[in-house]
Amino acid sequence: MIKKHLITCSVMFVLVVISVLAVSNTSAKKPAVIASTRPTKFIFTEAKPTDDYSFANEAIPVNDKHVDRKLRRTLIQHDYHNIQSNILQLKAEKWFPIIEPILRAYGIPDDFKYIPLVESGLCCGKSPKGAFGIWQFMPGTARTYGLKVGHGRDERLSVIKSTEAACKYIKELYGEFNSWTLAAAAYNNGEIKLQHQINKQNEDNYFRMHLNHETGIYVYKLIAMKEIISKPASYGYKVAYTAAIPTQWLAYN
Repeated sequence: MIKKHLITCSVMFVLVVISVLAVSNTSAKKPAVIASTRPTKFIFTEAKPTDDYSFANEAIPVNDKHVDRKLRRTLIQHDYHNIQSNILQLKAEKWFPIIEPILRAYGIPDDFKYIPLVESGLCCGKSPKGAFGIWQFMPGTARTYGLKVGHGRDERLSVIKSTEAACKYIKELYGEFNSWTLAAAAYNNGEIKLQHQINKQNEDNYFRMHLNHETGIYVYKLIAMKEIISKPASYGYKVAYTAAIPTQWLAYN
């Protein structure tokens, strides 16, 4: 009886030893790593949220409850939860290096590079009214500022030439209103309509004016674009992937 018990114990001991060795051998083997075929990288540096909002070095009066509420609502509308895409960051990565030096050359604040994102999403589509290209020029305005439109050619499609034309227009608007914020509003609404509202309301502060809905939120959209492009992580944007440039965007450049 004792002998049988010893044999049983010996068998159990051997089984335990074999089991331990098997587990140890399995742990020593590193699991295979499957490399991702999707190239990942952060386009912009992460940043913490801030209340120091501005446009073209003109401070935004966020201490005004109406302004603060309107700005925060616009920021929420442009966060990743609502947009669900990194396409704007991708396009900015491609085209801002072309747009930025042209703005500098004309003395236009860097923040105006966000206008094409608001106007067209940096796409060269045509609006129902006939505005075309990333800066959404109407044919007449485009010709006024040196772009060739017609006879099978449309330089509104040229990122470089249309940006140069936009700079000329924006510089003219600033000369008229002496405010970059009002210049941006006039870009959207037209200088005649904006001047009419300034005279009618006896007010030349964009944030205190009562404008049509589109123009009334236009600068807020520019600030929202500035925030999500410069500080994407603060608004839920994480990783972006390299995208091909549509060849038609390179026309005339």
